[in-house]
Amino acid sequence: MTPQPNPQVGAAVKAADRAHVFHSWSAQELIDPLAVAGAEGSYFWDYDGNRYLDFTSGLVYTNIGYQHPKVVAAIQEQAATMTTFAPAFAVEARSEAARLIAERTPGDLDKIFFTNAGADAVEHAIRMARLHTGRPKVLAAYRSYHGGTQQAINLTGDPRRWASDTGSAGVARFWAPFLYRSRFYAETEAQECERALQHLEDTIVYEGAATVAAIILETIPGTAGIMTPPPGYLAGVRALCDKYGIVFVLDEVMAGFGRTGEWFAADLFDVTPDLMTFAKGVNSGYVPLGGVAISGKIAETFAKRPYPGGLTYSGHPLACAAAVATINVMAEEGIVDHAAHLGAQVIEPGLRELAARHPSVGEVRGVGMFWALELVKNRETREPLVPYNATGEANAPMAAFGAAAKNNGIWPFINMNRTHVVPPCNITEAEAKEGLAALDAALTVADEHTA
Repeated sequence: MTPQPNPQVGAAVKAADRAHVFHSWSAQELIDPLAVAGAEGSYFWDYDGNRYLDFTSGLVYTNIGYQHPKVVAAIQEQAATMTTFAPAFAVEARSEAARLIAERTPGDLDKIFFTNAGADAVEHAIRMARLHTGRPKVLAAYRSYHGGTQQAINLTGDPRRWASDTGSAGVARFWAPFLYRSRFYAETEAQECERALQHLEDTIVYEGAATVAAIILETIPGTAGIMTPPPGYLAGVRALCDKYGIVFVLDEVMAGFGRTGEWFAADLFDVTPDLMTFAKGVNSGYVPLGGVAISGKIAETFAKRPYPGGLTYSGHPLACAAAVATINVMAEEGIVDHAAHLGAQVIEPGLRELAARHPSVGEVRGVGMFWALELVKNRETREPLVPYNATGEANAPMAAFGAAAKNNGIWPFINMNRTHVVPPCNITEAEAKEGLAALDAALTVADEHTA
């Protein structure tokens, strides 16, 4: 679709936004939101006619791109049939969505509790784990993100937690493996894995294993930097959970539904958690939906004991109809395999070629349609391009890089010293190459700040 400029409408949209919309994660008077006129496939555009290749997939959720006609039609059909219905009833769209999800989850994660998003999925997974074990504590990793609700934000291991962290949420923290910035003085992935697992077991022991209900990990951390765990790590965590009677929770809100070239990132590591959270890609974000996939042993806890939790819109028919259509589209169009193929054959080689030419790129990491570039001032010392949690003038190099990316026609996902490359999973090869070329041009701006 060719965007048609309409700056007067754009100005009105922008004025109403600035007068009345309170934006998340923002100082309200310091932001300048782009007024978006439309979106289709891998692109969106503004009211001035500028078109952007979306290298953020919204917020890592438009796994099948914008406005897929089959999903739009499914939402319209469901709205004409049954717009909404209470969660205590059996509804076709809800039942079918649960069946399709359970078919794809690993192991015996066959029961699905629907939520409205990923954060409340995490909230309910932790509640289930505590009730199942009768224990209070949860262990969560630094360099993680689990959502913006109260428990989820306290589990989060990045600075967005700090303002809401009362220190009384029953959360203890540990370092997960990340060889590029190892906390364990490791030189190889094998060392990083072994030492990270020993550190985690030490944390369990010193926190008191009998007090720990759950360990929660993003299978592959998302906003923290797409740090794929080394071989054996997740299996090792699974073994520790079994040893100490701890519930293993995997957060697949970002990594799930094809993002990594598998239906779930857990499939890459041949590991099955006790609980798994999902959202985002389950229906490409077309209607808010999340959930918890529940193992047999956790489900049995609530077979004759009521689960004390629920949501008014749990399993909303419009959201579930969108999920059914999205999952079917992904299967019919081979989108999961496409993400794996394009990631291996186009995105990874392209990013590694950029890294070879740009001194600001310290590391390339990822899989499928889930990649990050670590930006540095100095490759040898690995000094970050900007300080941790930088703002204002201290963050100027990253801000300049982001502006250059937008000027070159791609919308970047930037978090601290990283730019993420997370386009829709069905992006074409030509679109992927277009994005890599724009990223190439933008990196020259970051290069200006290297030593």
